[in-house]
Order: sequence, then C-alpha cells, then structure tokens
Amino acid sequence: MTPRYCVIIPAFQAAKTIGELVHRVKALGLTVVVVDDGSRDQTAAIAAQQGALVISHLRNQGKGAALRTGFDYALRGQFDGLITMDSDGQHDPAEIAHLIRAGEVQHAAIVLGNRMSNGAVMPPIRRRTNQLMSHIISRVARQLIPDTQCGFRLIRKEVLHDVPLHAKRFEIETELLLAAAAKRWKIISVPVRSIYSVNHSSHIRPLRETLRFLSVIARYAIRRMG
Repeated sequence: MTPRYCVIIPAFQAAKTIGELVHRVKALGLTVVVVDDGSRDQTAAIAAQQGALVISHLRNQGKGAALRTGFDYALRGQFDGLITMDSDGQHDPAEIAHLIRAGEVQHAAIVLGNRMSNGAVMPPIRRRTNQLMSHIISRVARQLIPDTQCGFRLIRKEVLHDVPLHAKRFEIETELLLAAAAKRWKIISVPVRSIYSVNHSSHIRPLRETLRFLSVIARYAIRRMG
C-alpha cells in the first residue's frame, strides 16, 4: 500500500504567500493543512480558497503550538507521515517528492531539508546562527544534522507517537530532533534550496528565542550526561 502523507503549514500573517504555496502543494495531490495561528490578515481565508483544510487558533500561540495542532490532526487522520513547510514560500513544493523518496529508500523516521549545501542564498546572519546552532545540536544528538533549523521536514507518525513535545514556539524544531535522537530514531538530511524574497522577514525574536533554544538543548544535554 502506498504511504499516505499530508502537508502541515503553520501560518501567521502569511496572506501574501500562503495562496500560491497551497495551490502548488495541492497540485501534487496531497492533503494540505494550514494551521492559522491567530493571524489578523486574510491568511485563513486565502488558504481555504486554495483548497487547504484550515485550523485556526483564536490567538497567536507560537509556531510550536501550531505544529502540534497539525501533528494531532495528522495522527487522527491516520496518515503514515507528514511534511512540514514554512508559510513564507521559502520551500519549493517540487522537492516534497525528494524528501518522501529519501525517507522511504533509507527507512528514515525524519528527513530534514538541508539548506546549508547552498547556504550562500541565506541572509548572512541567519546562515552563521544556523551553523552554530546546528553544530551544538549535533553534538548533543550525537549525530550530524547540518541544518537543524530547517522547517522543511518529513516526519513519520511513529516518531510523533513516541516522543513527547511541549514547546509552543520556534524551539519545537530543536526539541523534536533531540527527543527523536534520544529514542534512537533515524534522522537523515537531503539538500534543498531556499527561496528568499527581497521582503522576507522573520517572526523570530532573537534574544527570547535563543534563550528558549538553549533551555531545550541544556535539558537534553543533562539527560545525556546522566
């Protein structure tokens, strides 16, 4: 039987980009779930118009909370796995098949997109921060993960059943990797390209999010040492 996948897109104030993204993913024949995290613009309406199933949070709770809502839907829908994508259009839907194929051929539980193989297209400060975080997380996870902050991922349902996730904001992507590594799930990376527009902006608050990242990393590092 062919494995069933859905695409989970957490979205906040993404009216400018969500329509084209949903349209392109739907064209691949995949179920698209947009979790609108309390947007005040037309994100939810545009996503629905393009054929996405939209789940809305009444208030902004953070990317982690939106992803967990999407994960719950995928598990209830009995999908074999899911693909996560950011709502800003930086991921190319044409590469979804690449993640799925790599996961199935290599029997991987998590497949990460690796933007660092073409890191020159990333904003310099983001590239350097990502390299540092990926180095630290790889040490704690005890395996090489070259782009730990990439939101373009394939995740098998078995991982979500097995690892507890508590983070509500951007640190959930680190929490998932460290929790999966601690349970010895196979994590692989495949090259993907990034598409950054001139007006690309991030909702990350550097100081606050860095503290959250470090808190998650410290928790798993201590467990490893124990």
